[in-house]
Amino acid sequence: MPRPLADRLRPEDMDEVVGQRHLLRPDAPIGLMRSSGSLASMVLWGPPGSGKTTIARILAKDSGQEFAQISAVFSSVAELRSIFKTARSQRENGKGTVLFVDEIHRFNKAQQDGFLPYVEDGTVTLVGATTENPSFELNSALLSRLQVLVLHRLTSDELEILAQRAEALMSKQLPVTDDAWKMLIEMAAGDGRALLNLIEHIWDRAPAERLDSKALATQFARRAPAYDKSGDWHYNLISALHKSVRGSDPDAALYWLARMLAAGEDPRYIARRLTRMAIEDIGLADPDALAFCLAAWEAYERIGSPEGELAIAQAVLFLALSPKSNAAYSAFKSALSLADRTGSESPPMHILNAPTNLMKESGYGKGYKYDHDTELGFSGQDYFPDGLQRKEFYFPVERGFERTLRKRLDYFAKLRRKSSG
Repeated sequence: MPRPLADRLRPEDMDEVVGQRHLLRPDAPIGLMRSSGSLASMVLWGPPGSGKTTIARILAKDSGQEFAQISAVFSSVAELRSIFKTARSQRENGKGTVLFVDEIHRFNKAQQDGFLPYVEDGTVTLVGATTENPSFELNSALLSRLQVLVLHRLTSDELEILAQRAEALMSKQLPVTDDAWKMLIEMAAGDGRALLNLIEHIWDRAPAERLDSKALATQFARRAPAYDKSGDWHYNLISALHKSVRGSDPDAALYWLARMLAAGEDPRYIARRLTRMAIEDIGLADPDALAFCLAAWEAYERIGSPEGELAIAQAVLFLALSPKSNAAYSAFKSALSLADRTGSESPPMHILNAPTNLMKESGYGKGYKYDHDTELGFSGQDYFPDGLQRKEFYFPVERGFERTLRKRLDYFAKLRRKSSG
């Protein structure tokens, strides 16, 4: 059987690698390693089809070292020991070994610790590849001995270069229309291997006529969106949604909402995060924001998907277009900080209840002024602990309803100053 197209097009030289110029150019990390002839252990972190294996192979070839490749999914401890034994023997004979470990995050913490002595004494130059965030998936001891190099998804222009190379290799054009060509690039979603596999499938089917976008969509399923409900994509997209709402951009916010829903995110999780946004980023600038989010959440619970998702979308729009303030959020954090430092201070005696004669005789409640009995309904008394200077936590912004609260705050501050003389 012929080798897959993606394998036949795998670059043999670093200059042929498509994309990742931020790592490969002469003044970039890998470019500097190649020019100095000093290859460091590293982990290549990037999405599928971005060139991790290809870069590792070329690095080993350029450095003149042996290349050993394993997958953390299939490899056993015995296989690793054999590789380390061979690598140590080769090192004694003056030749190094580049050990490429695909999906290195699949090794557990104890297995990762097993690499440490061999990386530390130079028995192997470890090149790990992972699609997961190394900060979470690799233990700190191993991570401290590796350079983390981040690979990016291929751009549309870079994917087009790959497609053109495929046409040159096969000495024929891809039988697709211009609009289908663009759709093909979109379907690959930045994955070079996926693009070449799609192209190979089209040629294998040998269509009698050029495929348009409609025919392409009918014959080939789109790739599932890159997403994981507990990893980087989950947190990256909710962060994008949150910051779009905070930045008052309803269109971007709707886009990130749609991305999460299309990827299968639980709408209840999104509703919970929207409720947090209402509290944290809008607060009292629009007190209706919290109620709106809770109503949208309840609407989803009552009518379900997909109709209930419209209620969540409306909540996103409401929050994005609401006046923003984190004054209440900041005030609460400041109050918590002071409470943590002064947690043993007692309330002033004049605001303590005195249900018994002994407590009255001890001064509980003495001097308390009942605010409703005053002319303005405001006594101006101090309610902070005795000996603790009065603090200000809440600073309303001049936006939305907090503009009104600012006026009320200034009014009470003026009365308080007047009552204190």
